[in-house]
Amino acid sequence: MRLSKPRRRDPARPRLVDRWHEAAERRLTPVQRSLIVTWISFGTTFGTVRVITHGIRGGWLPWGDISAGGRHLHHYNLGIATLAAVGLIAVRGDGRAVGHPGVAVAYGCGTALICDEFALLLDLQDVYWAKRGRLSVDVSLGVMSVLGAYLTAKPFWHEVGRVTRDHVASATARGLHGAA
Repeated sequence: MRLSKPRRRDPARPRLVDRWHEAAERRLTPVQRSLIVTWISFGTTFGTVRVITHGIRGGWLPWGDISAGGRHLHHYNLGIATLAAVGLIAVRGDGRAVGHPGVAVAYGCGTALICDEFALLLDLQDVYWAKRGRLSVDVSLGVMSVLGAYLTAKPFWHEVGRVTRDHVASATARGLHGAA
């Protein structure tokens, strides 16, 4: 088996990720950028929390539930603390922090942590693993996350699709497979 040399990137040809960044700069207002970061962090956190909770319950992750003083701490508690911190930033009114992507990420993550256990908060019973606690939360929050990310920046996503299609077509035309 012969290993090929790593191909050098042509500095005159921007990477696909760079082209996406340029599309975001052209198509999205600062508010839209914050919203899209919020929605993406919401969806990512929601999915990650679901995998972790299933791993803890299934015993295939090396750690267990978080507890303090023998009491189980639900992840909505972390979400509430995160949203309280984001609220403090908003109340303080620090202009540099208000539109910062880190604040948008924290807001999306905190909201997902709370929404993931919404059924528990609504019924005040731990129904997380019951059908009534899981199915509605999984479906509704998954759909909300995808729709929110799409609707927040519809023109941007259309341009990302066009840029990606053009990039792949150009790479294919040059015979460079996997140039993305």
